[in-house]
Amino acid sequence: MNFEQARFNMIEQQIRPWNVLDAGVLDLLGSVRREDFVPAAYRNLAFMDMEIPLPCGQNMLAPKVEARLLQELAVRKDEWVLEIGAGSGFMAALLGHRAAAVQTLELHEELVAMARANLQRAGMGNVTVEHADGATDVRRGEFDVIVLSGSVAEVPQHLLQRLKPGGRLAAIVGDEPVMRAQLITRVTADDFVTRDLFDTVATRLEHFPEPSRFQF
Repeated sequence: MNFEQARFNMIEQQIRPWNVLDAGVLDLLGSVRREDFVPAAYRNLAFMDMEIPLPCGQNMLAPKVEARLLQELAVRKDEWVLEIGAGSGFMAALLGHRAAAVQTLELHEELVAMARANLQRAGMGNVTVEHADGATDVRRGEFDVIVLSGSVAEVPQHLLQRLKPGGRLAAIVGDEPVMRAQLITRVTADDFVTRDLFDTVATRLEHFPEPSRFQF
């Protein structure tokens, strides 16, 4: 398989048409080897418009979703980033190229090991992978950017409170068949602004609260 041609096709046929026009993001997607973060069995699918299966019932987000979130977050070189759901480490690698440092949390030990190995091989020295439950165990600090690399029914307040003023949180919120990617900005200590980005569907992050569903 010609990975370079597949990468070019992914950018031109999937990502640009999804309004990802930031030259820095496009250059990054052209240089970070997505195929190195995909399990060997799915390597030939690395650039397809789909979620890629990972161990432990998890998935990599589709390439155009990763790209659009990266563009909307507009991460700067002096910013500290928290990711919930490391998966294979690919989104953390993209974030690491744009940020001062990235801390990514992963619930499953097998994925922690995978993400650490992938990120080390990619030379991402400013990204750390921690074995932790991002739904409940965000241990320290405030962040300029928080990314939920999976879907949730709603964004927990305890994560919003970890944003610095001016900080941004990106998440895919809602229930199938339609979820919505949102960008939430902390304007002041008490004020948040939410902007809807696009509709999509993504695998659930585990252990985040689900709303009660009453049946009549």
